[in-house]
Amino acid sequence: MMDGSLFVCRTGMVLMGLAALSGCAWFGGHTKPDWIEGVSAAYPSRQYLLGVGQAESRVVAEDRAYAAVARIFKAEVSAHAKDWESYLVIEQRGQSSAERRLTLDNLTRVSTDKVLENVQIVDRWIDVQKGLHYALAGMHRPQAETSFMERITDLDRSIRDDVEEAHRSSDKLGKVRALRRAARNLVLRETYNTDLRVIRPSGQGIAASYRVSELTHELEQFLTTNLVLAVAMAGDQAEPMQRALTEGLLKEGIQVTSRTWGGDRSMDGDSSGSSPELLVRGVVRVWPIDVRDPQFKFVRWCSDFEVVDVTSQRVVGALSKGGKEGHLSEREATAKVVRVMQQAFSIDVAKAIAGHVYGELELPAQASQPAGCPREGLVSTPASASH
Repeated sequence: MMDGSLFVCRTGMVLMGLAALSGCAWFGGHTKPDWIEGVSAAYPSRQYLLGVGQAESRVVAEDRAYAAVARIFKAEVSAHAKDWESYLVIEQRGQSSAERRLTLDNLTRVSTDKVLENVQIVDRWIDVQKGLHYALAGMHRPQAETSFMERITDLDRSIRDDVEEAHRSSDKLGKVRALRRAARNLVLRETYNTDLRVIRPSGQGIAASYRVSELTHELEQFLTTNLVLAVAMAGDQAEPMQRALTEGLLKEGIQVTSRTWGGDRSMDGDSSGSSPELLVRGVVRVWPIDVRDPQFKFVRWCSDFEVVDVTSQRVVGALSKGGKEGHLSEREATAKVVRVMQQAFSIDVAKAIAGHVYGELELPAQASQPAGCPREGLVSTPASASH
């Protein structure tokens, strides 16, 4: 009885061994699959978009196969980027072409994520003699086309709704936010449409009802003539900090009046031009602190900002920033603080305020206080005040 059991066990092991050898023959046999050379009878090009990866490990080979498919789409998106340049410029106004490139990279990353949802590893092979793994990544064109068509349809609906809202809205801030959403979604929609052209053997996409350049121009014109901000800074280093914040807001596409804020809807000096819709008022404090360091002197800084609706005098957003810097002398530490504040105001604070205007970032109605910053109320005295 035991001998019979042993026979069955050994027979099972032999059969398992044959199955394993059969699998090894498929993975590492001498016959190289046709898809390694770029053409596959099992996955014809009219039905599949393919990418091949090669490496010394299976995982890396598969990653490279996915990347090979993604590169096809990324190259096409980059080739059409000139059509969206007007949007990319207003999106990253005043910054370098390399920084605008980051915006394009964000779009291609969103596109790539969507592309890879429709890609899977469909075959593998091992070259036993060379110790190399091969992987074939494939996208089924009809299935991917359906997926991208659904996304484009959703975006078209959102874009149409936002444009209609912008054109009927009497609220200036609401109009800006609706146009901004429409422009951003249109760029994303055109990115997906570029991907659709890659997926379809015909290379044809779906024409949009709007053009990126037209929506961007409409938004830019409205910002220039209808939504003006005033900036008023008080406290230490107020004048250079106001200049830094103003420059940052301009780079973000926000129109800022250069005239001094007089405390109401009027502006000191020339009365021509649009009255500001929003006031950004802030206070800056700079003071030395003792941290008992024998070599370095430290200076702390803090700032509080409020974004005020001029008509209602209601605070619609607030933020605080602060920090400390050290150097060999108090004078050098103070100079370093000024440089740090200028950068923070022209980039971080300006982006936060612009994001609030565009509806992409919701600032709290009351700012949180930085650690160690003395609590003092914001004042709306003219920005020429400086200590």
